Amino acid sequence: MDMDESSIDGLNERQAALLSLVRSRGYATVEWLAEQFAVSAQTIRRDIIRLDERGMLQRFHGGAAASDTSVVRLGYAEKQELAVEAKLAIGVAAARLVPNGASVFVDVGTTAEAVARALTGHTSLRVFTNSLAAARQLAGRDGIEVVVAGGLLRGHDGSLVGDSVTATLRDLRLDFAFIGLSGWDDDGAPMDFDIDKIAVKRIAIARAREAIAICDASKFGRQALARIAPADQFARLICDAPPSASLAGRLEAAGLTVIVGRAF
Repeated sequence: MDMDESSIDGLNERQAALLSLVRSRGYATVEWLAEQFAVSAQTIRRDIIRLDERGMLQRFHGGAAASDTSVVRLGYAEKQELAVEAKLAIGVAAARLVPNGASVFVDVGTTAEAVARALTGHTSLRVFTNSLAAARQLAGRDGIEVVVAGGLLRGHDGSLVGDSVTATLRDLRLDFAFIGLSGWDDDGAPMDFDIDKIAVKRIAIARAREAIAICDASKFGRQALARIAPADQFARLICDAPPSASLAGRLEAAGLTVIVGRAF
């Protein structure tokens, strides 16, 4: 096969195949792609740069992610309209686990915002979050104290990151930490794309009696840029549909309980 010969949309065959692989996996490293195509990492980086410039995928340090909105990395406005009923179900299931009087961390993202919204009926609750959007869901609710961990404002979703956020969380003792994610590693570890947000997630997990992963079924079968934490650091996964048999097996082996939420 002549890889320099054009195929579709002005791409050579390797680039077209690389694009297909990244879209199917959600994320792939340069090293892994170089192995698949038996070429140098430098060649793969050039291909990724070209595809990124054309808006066909997104370049990250060490790899590339799909830019197709049906696969991964939707904008915040699009995420708000996606899987609304699924996120409602996840939020309701999460709130059922939280007793009045608990201390809770709520992560960033639209699924975490659904958890915050579902907690509005609680009393004597103390909620810590680095999400302005989640905080707004709880603002002004009697019996709920909201602490926003201030930091650098990142993106359109109102998320806050940086050393000041992790410093706020580092000395806490939390009952629950609800952690969002964007995909799964081969061994069942939750993954996400933003390294700064992952740093906040890790501190929250470490300071919580029980860390709970939250995601809708669209995140199953995907990978992201980096691991959040090993699966065995989570007590539960709350989702809106059962994971695949292979992922379910890895989660079970890690001692993680899967809860499939129902909105009503």
